[in-house]
Amino acid sequence: MSTELGTKDGILIRIMQVSDYQNVKIFMGGNFYNGEPLCASSGENVQRCCEKENDEYHVSMIEEGTCLLALDQNNAGRIVGLVLAGPQIPSDLQKHRQEAAAMEPNTWGRIAVFLSEVEIEVNLFKRYGISKLLYSHITNVDATMRGKGLGARLAAALMEVGRSKGFPLMAAYCSSYYSARQKQALGMECVYEKAYADYKDANGQVVFKPAAPHTHIRVMAIKL
Repeated sequence: MSTELGTKDGILIRIMQVSDYQNVKIFMGGNFYNGEPLCASSGENVQRCCEKENDEYHVSMIEEGTCLLALDQNNAGRIVGLVLAGPQIPSDLQKHRQEAAAMEPNTWGRIAVFLSEVEIEVNLFKRYGISKLLYSHITNVDATMRGKGLGARLAAALMEVGRSKGFPLMAAYCSSYYSARQKQALGMECVYEKAYADYKDANGQVVFKPAAPHTHIRVMAIKL
């Protein structure tokens, strides 16, 4: 399929390239880590947590041709939104568990352990009887562009990419109330949710305390 996936109101959506990554990383530093509920509520510079591992993971997804950029063509092609997404297979469940257990006990490490537990509990491969899926890892929109439907455009474009590549399912683990609501409006089904208040450490302390309305993590899925 074409690398360009459509333009509307001067905003072009296209497939992300590895050469985009340094600008993507700068964009995420100013928009994602200070806005995603679990990161933003941590009081830690989360982008610096497990930075090398995250860079390698993000680039590996870009190389799959499953990541998207939204560019403002009226402003020198400035990045105004993105999706990092990639394929997953059943063996990734244990791989992610082992990787999370080996991470430092910083905020990103704690998030990785939490997400691993969630994905093992929900087990989308068993639930849907599939051997692969398209995992929408991060969707992020510039603060100045929120409320204009750009996140929904990116999610819809990712579904088309998933269909073109033969994925039977797309899934997203939504830590934000708003991202889950947006994906539900696009036809994605909430197949699992867990309250942050119910997720506690070995001492019985709640691990994540994001501000309302971000009270649950929700696993959203749609057949492609």
